[in-house]
Amino acid sequence: MKCSAPLLAILLASFNGVSPARAAGDDAFFVEGYANPLSAAPGQEVEFHVSCTATSFGIEILRWGGAEPQVVWSEKNVPGQRHPVPDDASSQGCHWPVTLRVPVGKGWQSGYYTARFHIEDKGGQWSGRSTRSATSEAPFVVRPAEPGKNSRILLQLATNTYNAYTNWGGFSLYAYHGLGKNQGHRVSFDRPLSSQFSRWELPFVQWCEKQGIALDYAANGDLEEIPDLLKPYRLVLSVGHDEYWSGPMRDAMEKHIREGGNAAFFSGNSVCWQVRSEDAGRALTCFKQNYHTDPEYQTRDFTTLSTAWSHHLVGRPENQLTGVGFLWGGYHRSHGQFMDGKASYTVHRPEHWVFEGTKLKKGEEFGGKDTIVGYETDGCELEWREGLPYPTHRDGTPETFTVLGTCPASWHPDDAEWYEKWEKGRIGAACMGVWTSAQGGTVFTAATTDWAHGLAGGDPAVEKITRNVLEKLGH
Repeated sequence: MKCSAPLLAILLASFNGVSPARAAGDDAFFVEGYANPLSAAPGQEVEFHVSCTATSFGIEILRWGGAEPQVVWSEKNVPGQRHPVPDDASSQGCHWPVTLRVPVGKGWQSGYYTARFHIEDKGGQWSGRSTRSATSEAPFVVRPAEPGKNSRILLQLATNTYNAYTNWGGFSLYAYHGLGKNQGHRVSFDRPLSSQFSRWELPFVQWCEKQGIALDYAANGDLEEIPDLLKPYRLVLSVGHDEYWSGPMRDAMEKHIREGGNAAFFSGNSVCWQVRSEDAGRALTCFKQNYHTDPEYQTRDFTTLSTAWSHHLVGRPENQLTGVGFLWGGYHRSHGQFMDGKASYTVHRPEHWVFEGTKLKKGEEFGGKDTIVGYETDGCELEWREGLPYPTHRDGTPETFTVLGTCPASWHPDDAEWYEKWEKGRIGAACMGVWTSAQGGTVFTAATTDWAHGLAGGDPAVEKITRNVLEKLGH
């Protein structure tokens, strides 16, 4: 009998202790999926679209917030199937069918959740008995059943930023990890997402739950998709790396502040890029420094041009919302900038209510032990008078903005010099501060992605400032 090459490989492999599947060249072993919608309330369903190489997989639904994640739902044997990955999956999605639907339970506490998928095998039928396993997670958010009932504070998670940095399928909104070092301009939520939650928001959430501070949760896109989402809340939070905002998101937040609501940005590089939501919120577009290739550029109506909010064509710098912006901040202890910096804030106005109970004095520093000023920071154009910093307001910073603390920062030339109005060599500063609207809405900014490092490290000043802001603005 004459054997075909694949069959001969399988027979020879069997004598050598290799599983037939692996000998045939099919070493793929994975389970991956994504959730739709990205946020849901109790009583609604979340669909999971899963592709795997096994005939079945297990799933656990976990809530993250305490010291350990809490399992709220599980199923051991869900039928599995492998699905193709389209060439344009990064921008247009995977189009995988619904594998299962999970109802959000009435007892599920509002928060950040992941579906954890798991497969395992024990090798071949006759040989190759090594056990192997694969695990992946798909994030989603559970909103409260009754908004504002258990907390007047809403944390809207930076889900747009998670998507922007995900390069699954080949491309993200960044070139450094894209295929061929190419940068995409559209990214889909209909693909397995990477999440930055554990790096930035989780330490903040864990500290709040340990302190007994209740929070409600939403996704970025909920600010755009759900009318009056913010109405029940006194305080809306941005934490960590909340970089990508659509026009309707920003409109909703600014309306909240105009109507006397409060906001706190325990985040940096916040509201930096304008995005456009597409496919009913399942994709977002941002051309960034390549704004001239955005179809909106050809219309000469730059209102929704998907580039930096602070770009002169858009004319709506993020300073007008947060008090500060990335153009006047930059990097500290990252991207080669201030790599030996103290990563701490210098106190300028210790009598302000934000510092109440900290015992900090003018000129003292805090947060350096835990590098609270790090990675990416926001600032404003400053002038110094009698040793104190004041905003010039030429960059859009509100007239009532008060600078409470500063730390030097700067852009990397590769990130800055695409912008024709960038002043080469400029050194900026992270500017922690606060401003109040004419209607009484107050906005606090920590102006750094890494503020929560101080909470994780137990820095007493960081903890007290955080509590002051949450208590004063959240009640």
